[in-house]
Amino acid sequence: MISARGRTGTRLLRQVALLVALPAVAWCAGLVWFAETIPAGPDDDGRATDAIVVLTGGPARLKAGLDLLAAGRARKLFVSGVYRGVDVTELLRVGRQDPERLACCVVIGHEAESTAGNAAETRAWMTRESFSSLRLVTASYHMRRSLIEFRRAMPETTILPYAVAPDGFRRERWWAWPGTLRLVVSEYNKTIGALARAWLAAATERAAP
Repeated sequence: MISARGRTGTRLLRQVALLVALPAVAWCAGLVWFAETIPAGPDDDGRATDAIVVLTGGPARLKAGLDLLAAGRARKLFVSGVYRGVDVTELLRVGRQDPERLACCVVIGHEAESTAGNAAETRAWMTRESFSSLRLVTASYHMRRSLIEFRRAMPETTILPYAVAPDGFRRERWWAWPGTLRLVVSEYNKTIGALARAWLAAATERAAP
């Protein structure tokens, strides 16, 4: 027969197990939702914007941004987070575009080293240009976190997403591919962090006198 002390200990263990299990279940459910809602490609409504902003990270993003610029979808293209030493001509070569045609309308940012940095760098450039709308070009798995950071940095700016499906990213059956699974888990955790920072900043702002 179990003593009263034993029953109390059992209940305590169950409560501790529940406290540990609930966050784990919530994290897993959120991961599945995050992965299953990664866009398959761009959802483009055809609207023009003042600018196109490309976040570096792969040639597919750059090509998509340059193609949009060549199609007259914006006045200028800003590429954020470019390695120092890379110039506009090199980017146009990588993006398979004619330098004589587009070099005048492409601007490079070298300061950003993170997604939050991309947002801050873009905000400064948009302010200098007096632009109020942009189309954001980045990888499909990176889009949600990018929008959180950009909308926090530029709440008055109209931001339209243009998600690019990168080569090698296995959106279907993402859990079955170790490389894609690691990428999705990493991006999901970073997105949670971005949401937490955005919530904390908003709460601090509301609490300020």
